Amino acid sequence: MTDPAAGPVTETAGESVSASGTKAEALEILRTLVGRDDATFHEGQYEAIDTLVDRGRRALVVQRTGWGKSAVYFVATLLLRRRGAGPTVLVSPLLALMRDQVAAAARAGVRAVAINSANAHEWTDVMQQLQNDEVDVLLVSPERLNNPRFREEQLPALVARAGLLVVDEAHCISDWGHDFRPDYRRLRDLIAQLPDTVPVLATTATANSRVVADVAEQLGAHESGNGSSTDVVTIRGPLARASLRLGVLRLPDAQERLAWLLSHIDELPGSGIIYTLTVSAAEDTARLLRDAGHEVHAYTGRTDIAERERLEDSLKRNELKALVATSALGMGFDKPDLGFVLHIGAPSSPVAYYQQVGRAGRATDNADVLLLPGPEDEAIWNYFATASMPTEATALAVIDQLGSTPLSTPALEARVDLRRSPLELLLKVLDVDGAVRRVQGGWVSTGVPWVYDAERYERIAAARVAEQQSMLDYESGPGCRMDFLQRALDDDTAVPCGRCDRCAGVWFPTSIEGTAVASASASLDRVGVVIEPRAQWPNGMDRLGIPVKGNIPVGERLEPGRALARLTDLGWGGALREVFAPGTPDAPASPAMIAACVRVLTGWGWDERPVAVMSVPSRRHPLLVASVAEALASVGRLPYLGALEMVDGGPEGDPGGNSAYRLRGVWERFAARDVPSGSPVLLVDDLVDSRWTLTSAGRAIRRAGASAVLPFTLAVR
Repeated sequence: MTDPAAGPVTETAGESVSASGTKAEALEILRTLVGRDDATFHEGQYEAIDTLVDRGRRALVVQRTGWGKSAVYFVATLLLRRRGAGPTVLVSPLLALMRDQVAAAARAGVRAVAINSANAHEWTDVMQQLQNDEVDVLLVSPERLNNPRFREEQLPALVARAGLLVVDEAHCISDWGHDFRPDYRRLRDLIAQLPDTVPVLATTATANSRVVADVAEQLGAHESGNGSSTDVVTIRGPLARASLRLGVLRLPDAQERLAWLLSHIDELPGSGIIYTLTVSAAEDTARLLRDAGHEVHAYTGRTDIAERERLEDSLKRNELKALVATSALGMGFDKPDLGFVLHIGAPSSPVAYYQQVGRAGRATDNADVLLLPGPEDEAIWNYFATASMPTEATALAVIDQLGSTPLSTPALEARVDLRRSPLELLLKVLDVDGAVRRVQGGWVSTGVPWVYDAERYERIAAARVAEQQSMLDYESGPGCRMDFLQRALDDDTAVPCGRCDRCAGVWFPTSIEGTAVASASASLDRVGVVIEPRAQWPNGMDRLGIPVKGNIPVGERLEPGRALARLTDLGWGGALREVFAPGTPDAPASPAMIAACVRVLTGWGWDERPVAVMSVPSRRHPLLVASVAEALASVGRLPYLGALEMVDGGPEGDPGGNSAYRLRGVWERFAARDVPSGSPVLLVDDLVDSRWTLTSAGRAIRRAGASAVLPFTLAVR
């Protein structure tokens, strides 16, 4: 074994560690945990426990999903508690993972409780249990570390009493991980506060050598009492799972992919997960399968927490054939007999892909894993890759607006042109960087000079581009699929699996039933998305010179509207993405698109039929908007009154964006003439995002005498 003084130590899973009297006690706890008297440790499990309990060191465990990483920290917890140590603090990223971990802990006689956004009503009781020393493991979401009250009032006491710190899904600590999570970056500061005597365990199933080195550096950030950096023992085992049979099936479009799924879902073994890249794709796919009589449901970030629990339990009990899920169902979901994982669209990296396919075949001899990539994948990857990256200009703009008096996030929205979600993410990044601080009532500046780390973000961006290319190589490469994934994760035990479509030939059917094609086509041809009207003005408009606040007067509001489709839809979304893609020349809508728009209006069911059609003057797509408005007027035998007039040069700024700034950019920039008094008007535009352009244009029409304005757009972003 390497000299501990030499720095991070790497041990293979099969490397022996000197036995100690602890092993028999640990084995007894393990057998209680799994409920089997003949249970033994997997290679590497006891080595990790010994590292934490008898040697009091810091360990990074990189092992495949299902290896038993949770057994390591539960057994270590009970051993440490029996020796008088305080409770284990377990940082866990997902609510589904926490629920499974608490249940697993109870089976081993471990008293585990959680603090997260879903159980705020229990926090007081949890803290009382901690004070009474009635808790063995406290599960904390990383977001709690950014909560002012928890960080200032509760965290110091936990750090002082902690007997063990566990960081689950530790690849999130790293900039190179599957997701950019600023809350995880705060763990470096937490680790640095721990006394030398408190062991630390980090676990993950998805980390290449670069991530392993980065995480080990985070764990070793603390200096020991003699001034030297603490070393980290890395225990890494082979990542391949022999039960998985991997394959890739390329089909030309979403219709063919869904038709294949309709044709063959009943042939897939047991129950499983069908992953998609977007919420709309998950909902579209689940609806198609359910309409065909299959027991499936969508599971996304929009799914209510209670409904998520119900769906997870139903899948575990095999009451469902599949959940059609986004990445919201990922780390920590534990169903050992999951029979298959399919992807309609590819994740952006082999690391992310292996994380998800690792859900399958954990306690079965065989599980099928099939990827059906789509032509839209790269565009979706690029969107999400840049969504979490702060720019220097926006970061400095936020810092400039903060002082010693707290400002809430909504108040900041009226001062900085940034939407809520990216603004909240940026504030967390700046908080971790020490430039701002979250306090009761909002955010304040710390006064600490802040420098944009351009090199760091460029490095992350370049790594993500390389990961995307690696995923494309996985799809099209000639070699073994499992071997490729292992090598992408720097697993030097990689060998050809002998099971995948490259090793053993195509194992999955490639035929598609004609009726399935028709059903998929009909499902994807569904049209009509409701556009909910704005009912309130954004906060802080007076700061931007706009004299409005509170509710929008009923007499100035839009009616609920309709759009042809969302840009993220599998059906018409594809055609609309092409129309709105950068560089696509403006042109009239195709006859097929016009016919689809007419179908939307046919099924609208409005209270009162409009008597005229008007359009929003478009800077980017005047031919497109005019063609739709004229066609709808012609079909409905209504007069087309043309586009609204633009005032003072028309709208300023780009579509979408921050609500307050977008409203300022369109405020009273439209004028309506010759509006039929006391009657409804159909208002046509190309794309709706923030809804403030439609709201402002509709307000002008209402104030000019219309009794109602019915907005219609081609797309919803």
